[in-house]
Amino acid sequence: MELIKGKKNYPDFNNEEIRPFSIEIPQGELDDLRERLARTRWPDELAEEGWNYGVPLDYLRKLADYWRDTYDWRKHEAWLNGFPHYTITIDGANIHFLHVRSPEPDALPLILTHGWPGSIVEFLDMIGPLVDPKAYGGNPNDAFHLVIPSIPGFGFSGPTREQGWNVNRVARAWAELMSRLGYARYGAQGGDWGAFISRALAEVDQEHMCGVHLNYLHTIPADDFDPNELSQEERDRLERSQRYRSTPAGYMRLQATRPQTLSYALTDSPVGQLAWIVEKFWEWTDPACRVDEDRILTNVMLYWLTGTAGSSARLYYENFKSKGVLNPCPVPMGIAVLPYELAMPVRSLAEREHSVVHWTEFDRGGHFAAMEVPDLMVQDLRMFFRQFRK
Repeated sequence: MELIKGKKNYPDFNNEEIRPFSIEIPQGELDDLRERLARTRWPDELAEEGWNYGVPLDYLRKLADYWRDTYDWRKHEAWLNGFPHYTITIDGANIHFLHVRSPEPDALPLILTHGWPGSIVEFLDMIGPLVDPKAYGGNPNDAFHLVIPSIPGFGFSGPTREQGWNVNRVARAWAELMSRLGYARYGAQGGDWGAFISRALAEVDQEHMCGVHLNYLHTIPADDFDPNELSQEERDRLERSQRYRSTPAGYMRLQATRPQTLSYALTDSPVGQLAWIVEKFWEWTDPACRVDEDRILTNVMLYWLTGTAGSSARLYYENFKSKGVLNPCPVPMGIAVLPYELAMPVRSLAEREHSVVHWTEFDRGGHFAAMEVPDLMVQDLRMFFRQFRK
């Protein structure tokens, strides 16, 4: 599966702070995983309930069997290593990131931020078309230099070692990362936690940011809001969003209150980790755009192999503890709206709070937009950022 055409591009930073990184999982860890999967102690379930009580037993057993007997980590490890990886220490935390430079000298720097239960794996299908559009039948003037970090506490960034790693602290680390990479002007994109981090990044580094593109946005009405100004579809969207915020799902409550307790189960049981993540890929995606099994398992592997189930959950705890409030975005904003998203924004409300200069309503896709509909996301990013190119 070729994503970048031509040789791998490792920029010469002349910066000892930035360390080249390669994924090299010891075989013993893969053997241990296979043995754990073979020894899984399976629970019972109520018959014919489908997904009502959670991940169905038969579905998960088949997926776990595929993981144990068929899935080829070494193939996907080699694929991941086809991109240039680095690590850097910022604010006391190890930060892993991909940095893929475009062959186009005037490419626009863009930082892409994943969410939970995602990872850098979310963006892999978009890298080639964004970095080298000419090689994919596009306009070379639409090229980007991409920076794709793993949030502290996630994946190869490894566990965080101290309190306080909330959205705002991650955003400050991203601003420092882009500065150390030498980017004086750049854009940002994200969904899920990546959307919150990208908005916070615009606040802390406004002077260097040209625009923010999001595929996840809650619109909260002001006190003087008149619901009669909205269409029925917009009122339905607002009600759906308010319902989601007022009655958080079980996973969110648990990760925001008891991440350490949860971490014992997910760090010890690969099937537990698999169920915890695959449920969200089932619930939050467009049925017509399902993410394939290998891609889901590669994403799960980044949690399992790095032991970051608990530290990734701590982002919920730290953010809820800080009770941080995001202010109106101080830079131009673009919004991609997908029909199977958890909460869909209302345009008129978004425009009252932010400088929305681009709005696209898609007819397919859900919460994991970069994985479900990478073609649409590439197209929308190109369109939004054209207005900020010199």
